Amino acid sequence: MDRLKDKVAIITGATSGMGRDTAYVFAEEGAKVMITGRNEERAREVVENIKKNGGEASYVIADIADRASLDKIVDDTVAKYGTIDILYNNAGVLSIQSSMDVSLEEWDKVMQVNFTSALMLAKKVAPIMKAKGKGYIINTGSVAGTSARWGAAAYCTSKHAMNGLTKALARELGPEIRVNAILPGAIVTAMLDSVGGEDAVSGMKEMSPLKRAGQGREIGTAALFFATEDSSFVTGQLLRVDGGVDC
Repeated sequence: MDRLKDKVAIITGATSGMGRDTAYVFAEEGAKVMITGRNEERAREVVENIKKNGGEASYVIADIADRASLDKIVDDTVAKYGTIDILYNNAGVLSIQSSMDVSLEEWDKVMQVNFTSALMLAKKVAPIMKAKGKGYIINTGSVAGTSARWGAAAYCTSKHAMNGLTKALARELGPEIRVNAILPGAIVTAMLDSVGGEDAVSGMKEMSPLKRAGQGREIGTAALFFATEDSSFVTGQLLRVDGGVDC
C-alpha cells in the first residue's frame, strides 16, 4: 500500500474496463486520480467508488477524439491537484474494417484516439514532469501492435504506431521521465463484449498456456509496476500482458 502516495495520475478512458480497474489500483496505492472519459454518469460512479474506499479522485469529461479536449484534461488536473506525476494513455477505440474498406474519416478518428492523443498529452505533461525531475508515462498498446490482424487495419496500424511512439518518447524524455507500454491480449472489457465477448477470443484462450482471458485489474497491476520505482531501470519497453499467447 501507499506506493503511489501523494502522486497525481491522469488515466484516459478510465470510466470502464482496464482504465477503470487501473484507477482503482492506483487509488488503493495512494494516488490522486483524474478520471477522464465521455460518460459523466460512469465517471462519477468511478470517483464515488474510489472515495468510498478512502481514496481521492476527480473526473473531467473529455472526448480525446476532439483535440481541444486534451488541454482541458491537463489544465483541470493541474488546477485540482497542482501537478502531474503519472500519465496513463489508456483510451482506445476499436475498428473492424479492412484497409480496402475503412473510410478516411474512421481512419483519422482511430489514429487520433489510439495514437495521436498520446503524443499530444505527453507533450503537455512532459514540461511539468521535467520540472519536478521525475515522471511516468504509460501507454496502452495491444498484441495487435506486434502483428497484423485481418480486418482491423486502422486499429493494428495505430497500435504499431503506439509502440514506436513509446520508444521515441523514452529516448527523448529521459532521464527524468520513463515511458513504457502495456500490450494487452484478450481482456474482459466492454470493448471485447462489443465484438462478441470471450467467445470471440476462444482461439487466443486456447493458445494461451493459462487458458483464459485476462481481467482489467491484471492490466492495472502491470501499470502500477511502470508507475513506481519497482521499474526504476525500465524504459522504452513493451510489456505483453496476454496470458502467454505468443510465448
